Amino acid sequence: MPSIVMSRQIFLKKFLKSPKQLLKYYQMNEEFYHIVSQICKDDPRYQADAYEFVMEALSFAQKKFKLAKHVNGYDFLEGIKALVLKKFGPMTIPVLDYWGIKRTEDFGHIVSHMVQYKIIAKDAQDHYEAFKDGYDFHEVFDKGYRKQLAKRIKTMRF
Repeated sequence: MPSIVMSRQIFLKKFLKSPKQLLKYYQMNEEFYHIVSQICKDDPRYQADAYEFVMEALSFAQKKFKLAKHVNGYDFLEGIKALVLKKFGPMTIPVLDYWGIKRTEDFGHIVSHMVQYKIIAKDAQDHYEAFKDGYDFHEVFDKGYRKQLAKRIKTMRF
């Protein structure tokens, strides 16, 4: 997907100044994908791209809510919602379907896998229930997107 590739290129240019940093980045990246491939073998419900997106959404939510480290389940779901709409717009539901994600609980399962495999850590207050019934995909990603689009069109000058 071009936006993911572009964000990696920007990241590499902006933050990795030395060859040593670049090597460390690629080693971490390789380790991440190795772990994710193991998770996908153990539980094939979700595509590997879904795990990559969740990592990107975690970083996005931290920036959006100005948090140094921990993001609670509610804020994480809000960050996911904002990022997925920003990246995929009207294609959000088909992309999520392809990844195997049908409800907000699926993001909870992905996060649980990532915690279990020590990709991310959890807080004492973190619970899977935070992801239950977070929002209805059809309401937010279909109807909600159309409402946003209609507002934008109204404000456009022709």
